[in-house]
Amino acid sequence: MHPILGFNRRNLTALAAATAVLVSAYVLVSHPVVEYGAWLVVFTIWMLWFVLAAVEWLSQADL
Repeated sequence: MHPILGFNRRNLTALAAATAVLVSAYVLVSHPVVEYGAWLVVFTIWMLWFVLAAVEWLSQADL
């Protein structure tokens, strides 16, 4: 597995944040509008992860 996709602080933080948002939306509140908002927040977390991973990959690339 590539080091950028391994178990590091960025990956585990993004996974924990997305899990916490989804658990709170589906278990604690369980309302369709809250669930939709939770998925928007998860998408934002994923995009932030993607940009940070791409920046790290580009900084390590031998172009």
